[in-house]
Amino acid sequence: MNQNELKELCLLAGASGRETAVRNYILKELEQLPLPDCLVQVDRLGNLIVQKRGKKSDAPRIMIAAHMDEVAMMVTDITADGALRFGAVGGIDAAAMIGRQVRVGSDGIPGVIGACPIHRLSAEQRKAAAKADELAVDIGATDRADAEKYVSLGDIITFSPEYHALGDGKIAAKALDDRYGCSLLLSLLREELPCELTVVFTVQEEVGLRGASAAANAVKPEIAIVLETTTAADFPDIDNPVCRLGGGAVISFIDGRTVYDAALYRLAVQLCEEKGIPWQTKTKIAGGNDAGAIQNSGARVLAVSAPCRNLHAPLCVMQESDADACDALLHAMINHLAEHGVPAL
Repeated sequence: MNQNELKELCLLAGASGRETAVRNYILKELEQLPLPDCLVQVDRLGNLIVQKRGKKSDAPRIMIAAHMDEVAMMVTDITADGALRFGAVGGIDAAAMIGRQVRVGSDGIPGVIGACPIHRLSAEQRKAAAKADELAVDIGATDRADAEKYVSLGDIITFSPEYHALGDGKIAAKALDDRYGCSLLLSLLREELPCELTVVFTVQEEVGLRGASAAANAVKPEIAIVLETTTAADFPDIDNPVCRLGGGAVISFIDGRTVYDAALYRLAVQLCEEKGIPWQTKTKIAGGNDAGAIQNSGARVLAVSAPCRNLHAPLCVMQESDADACDALLHAMINHLAEHGVPAL
C-alpha cells in the first residue's frame, strides 16, 4: 500500500456529487501511464472509467470498482446570528458530528459543529439521540450578512482533513471509505496486467450507488470486484463485532444490498487459503456498497473489503496489514480469472 498516495487522497474533499478534486488527482496520475495501453474517459455523472490492456485479450470482461466520494454535509440555512444549518449527504450519525472541525465550501472555510449545551437540555432531551437538524456550524460569523460573505446555501461541508499513523501499523484518517480502494486501484493500473481490465472510480456511492449503476450499464462486465471498507465494531464489550482489524481481507457472502456470487466467494476463500492470505467474513447482514447496483446490470459480483472502525465518522481507523491482504487477494483473483476464466455457478 502506498501510504503517501493514500494520505493525499484522504486529505482531499470529495463529497457525493462533488468528487472533482479526487477525480482530478487520479486523472493527473493516469497521465503518467502509456496511452496506447490505457483508455480513460469520464462519463456524464463523473465516473472515471479506465480500460487497460493486458497480456490476454480473451479473458472475461472484468470490472474493478472503488468509489471516490465521502460522507459529508450540505448547508441548508443560515440563521440570523450567522450559524449554518445543514443536512447530511450520506449516512452520518449526528453524535459523531458534535464538536468536530469542518471545512465549508470550495474555499474550505474552517468551522466547528456545535449543539445546544447539555445544561440547557431537559431530562427527556438528554435521553434522546442527537439529530443533525438540531446542530449548526459556527464559522465565527457575527450575523447572517457576515456569514453570507463566505458561504452560500448548497455549499458542501466536509470533516477537516486529517491523516495519522496510529499505534502499531494502523492509520487514522478522514475518508478512508473509500480512498483506500482508490489508492489500490491506482497502484493496480501502474502494473502490467495479466488480462484486459476496466477499472472504475465511481461517484455518489454514499447516496445510493448511483455512479456504479450508470458505469456498470455502460461497461457491461461479466464479473465485477468491488474494493471497499466495511464496519469493524471490535470494541470492548461488543459481542458481535461483524469483523476485526488485523483479521485480514473481508470477503462478504451477503450484506444489506447484495447476495454475492457463491462461486466467486468460494474462489476467493480458496485462493486465500492456498496463498496464505489472511481473510475473514462479516458475521452480520448489514451495510452495502456499489456491488448492489453493479449486480443489477447482470454482472456476477464479489466485494473485498478492509475492516474499518468509526466508518462514516471524522476519523476512520484501519490496519495496514488488512489493506495488504485485500491487495493480495485482488491480484490473486485477477490472475486466476485471466488464466481459468469465469467459474461455474
